[in-house]
Amino acid sequence: MKNALITGATKGIGRAITIAFAKQGINVAICSRNREELSAFEAELKEINPQIVVAAIVADCSKREELKYFAEFTEKKLGFVEIIVNNVGMYRYSTILNDSDDSFQKQVDTNLMPAYELYRFFGKSMVSVGKGHIFNICSVAAINPIAEAGVYSVTKYALLGLNKVMRLEMQEHGVKVTAIIPGSTLTDSWKGQQVDETKMVNPEDIASAIITILNMSAGANVDEMIIKPAPGQL
Repeated sequence: MKNALITGATKGIGRAITIAFAKQGINVAICSRNREELSAFEAELKEINPQIVVAAIVADCSKREELKYFAEFTEKKLGFVEIIVNNVGMYRYSTILNDSDDSFQKQVDTNLMPAYELYRFFGKSMVSVGKGHIFNICSVAAINPIAEAGVYSVTKYALLGLNKVMRLEMQEHGVKVTAIIPGSTLTDSWKGQQVDETKMVNPEDIASAIITILNMSAGANVDEMIIKPAPGQL
C-alpha cells in the first residue's frame, strides 16, 4: 500500500483528493485545526475504505512547529511517505496597497512555507528510496496575476517557482514533482459570491487528474497541468 500526506485535506480540493486516494487503497495522513471536523472526516474515509490506514491529527499547517509535528506523526504512523499533496492555502481578496499589515506573512506561511518544509522533511528519504511523487496545488494566478488578490498571486507564483526547483532537484533521483494549476474551482473561496456552478471546475476534477497522473508509467512525469473552466475564467 502507498502512503500519502495531504495538507488542507478536510475541505475543497484537498478533501476530494483524499477521498480519491482512499478509493484507490492509499493510506492517508490528514490534519485540521478543527478536531470535530477532523474526526468526522476520518470516520468517513474509513467507511469509504475500511482497508486503509487514516493517520489524523489536530494541527495548523501554517505554523512551522505544528507542521513538523504532523510530518513526524505521519512517518511514525505510516512509514515511508510516497505521495505528498501540498494543497493547504488561503485566498484573500485585496490589492497589496490596501491589504492588512499581517496579510503577507500569513499567506506566505499558508500558501508557500508548508510545501517548502515538507519537501525538506521528506525529500531525502524519497531520494534514498528512489521514488515518490510531490503534487503542489498552485493557481492560474501564478501565471496570470490578479491585482485584486495581490499577495495571493505572489505566493502562488512563488509556489510554482518552488515546484520547478523541486522537479529539477528530484528528476535524477526518480522522484516526480507536478504542479497542478487550477482555474476557478468550486470551493469555499467563492462562499458568499453569486457564481454559476455549472461553469466551474469541480474539486473532483482535480482529484481525477491527480489519480490519472499517479497511474502513469514510471518513465512519465506531468511537469505542470492547467485545469480551467471550459467557458473561461470567472
